Amino acid sequence: MRKDLISSLVAVVALTAIFGLAYPLVITGVSQVVFPGRADGSQVKRDGKVVGSRLLGQDFSKDPALFQTRPSATGDNPAATAFSNLGPNSKDLKDAITENADAYLKRERPYNAGLTKAAIPNDAVQTSASGVDPHISLANARIQAGRVAARTGLPKARVLALVKDNTDDRSLGFLGEPGVNVLDLNLAIQGARR
Repeated sequence: MRKDLISSLVAVVALTAIFGLAYPLVITGVSQVVFPGRADGSQVKRDGKVVGSRLLGQDFSKDPALFQTRPSATGDNPAATAFSNLGPNSKDLKDAITENADAYLKRERPYNAGLTKAAIPNDAVQTSASGVDPHISLANARIQAGRVAARTGLPKARVLALVKDNTDDRSLGFLGEPGVNVLDLNLAIQGARR
């Protein structure tokens, strides 16, 4: 029995060293060499300062002159990625979507005459699976372009050109829909304002 305990202990220590230390260090080292930007979280820097990540949504609600991300069940907190876990028959989900739609209309309707709840894109009122999706749909960006143009003083055609420039294609060319990275777009808007 003592021999079995010693063998088990040696196995636990060896496997921990291999899979808990050596393997992660090798993978981290290889990824730093092969994909240095992605391995560090696709951080975006401006003037030597990290301003965000291309992979994580951020809250821009304090500046009405910028594009807004989709609603988040986590408040755009990347340390707490989660979805709301509410089903399609949930009254709480229905109330949240109604509340998000009302807020969206209040923010965007003054710049988009005739905007109705039926015309609001899904991503403007529903959370993403992770809660920190950095993209919005083209339809959502086009609606928000009116507000951003009015608030920044940029011509709407210029804002729409920046939307187009910051649109990511479908994954692998055929998966999903094109999406607009909100951080990249807002940085472009801020650059155009200077």
